[in-house]
Amino acid sequence: MSSITQTLKNLETARLTALVEADADVLDQLHDPDFVLIHPSGGAWSKAQYVGGVLSGEIDYRRFEPVSEIEVLADGDLAVLRYRSAIEIGVGGREPGPLQCWHTDCYRRAAADSPWRVVWSQATECG
Repeated sequence: MSSITQTLKNLETARLTALVEADADVLDQLHDPDFVLIHPSGGAWSKAQYVGGVLSGEIDYRRFEPVSEIEVLADGDLAVLRYRSAIEIGVGGREPGPLQCWHTDCYRRAAADSPWRVVWSQATECG
């Protein structure tokens, strides 16, 4: 496994942990300013909406972990990650409940010595 592949797997795992722990510093570092999430209901959330929602408790992750291998396709300064997850989440004050999703996340970096950041994320509910 290449060092870039392992780095990206580690970053995605750290991002999921930071979403559960509502870790503002890690979430800010790992999400690009242009970040957009297409969530399972089909809507789009900007970084401010998504990270802000997590930090305010509006989006309440109790569990968010990969249940399949995190696959990485990387070329230069762009990478795509794909995996399946198990989530327990409450949104808008609703009681947290289980959710399983496929994720496709696009990471990029400005240059080889720049940090990787997720810029696009799409979650598709699966059963």
